[in-house]
Amino acid sequence: MEFLHLSFDWTTALLVLAVGVALVHVVPWLLDPHGIRSYPGPLLAKFSDAWLGWVAAQGHRSEVVHELHKKYGTFVRLAPNHVSISDPDAIQIVYAHGNGSLKSNFYDAFVSIQRGLFNTRSRPEHARKRKIVSHIFSQKNVLEFEPHVREHIRTLISQWDRLYELGKKGLSGTEGEGGWQGKNGRVWLDCLPWWNYLAFDIIGDLAFGAPFGMLHACADSAPVAISHEAAMKNYGDDAAPEVEHFPAVQVLNSRGEYSASMGVLPPHWRPLAKRIPWFRRGNQAVQRLAGIAVAAVAKRLSAPSDRTDLLSKLQEGKDDEGKLMGKPELTAEALTQLIAGSDTTSNSSCAITYHLAANPHVQEKLQAELDAALGDGDPVATFDQVKRLPYLEAVINEALRIHSTSGIGLPRIVPQGGLTAAGQYFPEGTVLSVPTYTVHRDKEAWGEDADLFRPERWFEHDEKTLQRAFNPFSFGPRSCVGRNLANLELLIIIASILHRYHFVLEDPEKHFDTREGFLRKPVECRVGIKRRHD
Repeated sequence: MEFLHLSFDWTTALLVLAVGVALVHVVPWLLDPHGIRSYPGPLLAKFSDAWLGWVAAQGHRSEVVHELHKKYGTFVRLAPNHVSISDPDAIQIVYAHGNGSLKSNFYDAFVSIQRGLFNTRSRPEHARKRKIVSHIFSQKNVLEFEPHVREHIRTLISQWDRLYELGKKGLSGTEGEGGWQGKNGRVWLDCLPWWNYLAFDIIGDLAFGAPFGMLHACADSAPVAISHEAAMKNYGDDAAPEVEHFPAVQVLNSRGEYSASMGVLPPHWRPLAKRIPWFRRGNQAVQRLAGIAVAAVAKRLSAPSDRTDLLSKLQEGKDDEGKLMGKPELTAEALTQLIAGSDTTSNSSCAITYHLAANPHVQEKLQAELDAALGDGDPVATFDQVKRLPYLEAVINEALRIHSTSGIGLPRIVPQGGLTAAGQYFPEGTVLSVPTYTVHRDKEAWGEDADLFRPERWFEHDEKTLQRAFNPFSFGPRSCVGRNLANLELLIIIASILHRYHFVLEDPEKHFDTREGFLRKPVECRVGIKRRHD
């Protein structure tokens, strides 16, 4: 009898728990406090954030949401209090200056050292930080960084020239060098690691005063501070912090997937989710990525320099009260620059390479423009030489559109008084987002062939119509402050590399695979490289 009594109690407890969980999710749906019950979407998404959490963890959120918009139309309910709006005009409403909308608690999952410009949710604090940081990325200041950018492109060219010469002899190389093999007059390799090495070395040089040395070592490795607290406490001392080395690109990728998945879960779920092995490993990546910034800042400050770079300008930045950034804030902003400056440049460079290799006629047309502008001089272009090349700009813009490095809809909380977007009113507290991946494929804006890579569309359509649906750097007060630097880097990188080399795909039938955390990242891009004019 005692056994039966215990069994009954256990069954009852499970039943009560199940009923409680059901009520927690069903009651809000019945009450419908934000008036969004009628919007279509996956059944589970109407009742729980778990659906979006699962989709985010699978690494293809943008594609899944895009298919839902194709099925349901302009509005899709992604979570109990989250509506996705696939209307280009909604960009300038949801993300507009002065509309009062705030970032949602999605961004809490991206905080490690302390809140920075990217993940702060406070409007006054964001305004303060943006005032300090934005002037650093003015066009005038960005031009001061050009020599450093060109130096690392030169290193990449020297490495690819070395592999090309070896490849012509039929030799092959290591995984760190992209698993290269020489045959048929080309060197065949995965170019993605090389774009990662270039982007990390550039941003390491600009943000911390020295590159990570990935291009020279042909390896993904960066020093990580073992103790964040000890390293920041000793900032400015002669001794460098105690570090260990980890693969930075891998850490960055893991961190993005973890934070993007954790961020869509309700805050009260997150402590429990962190106990799951996959999330636990992701949280470790968050700490290691922060440790890269801590170690780099500590190393730079242990040997003061009069060198002009992002960190030196951050150190000089003052708020309205004339106050400088404290050590944790300085490091958090440096970390933001590391993440934003490496990920977007490498992903976009790789996507551009793929689309040019997959579209030979586009590559030839671009190279004709580059040959006329650059001639036979220095293999590394200058910004002045390439800043007004229309087809180069169209190629880059088209790749940013079709690849959509930042493809997910960035969530915003509707402010007091509500918002009307795409003809529908949403009350205060509703979470809205506009999916860049889907807007970049809007056929009314881009034409019936919106799914295709075709730079010529930038000369055929009304510029205002295209710009209204073009959102690679977000919009409004929270848009990317580093777009001037990103533009300079991509123009010089693509012009220099495409002027020197010709690319073909190793397997033309293979799809360009990506995996998405916060950003959509290529998985691999195997190409054959041949030096032009040999």
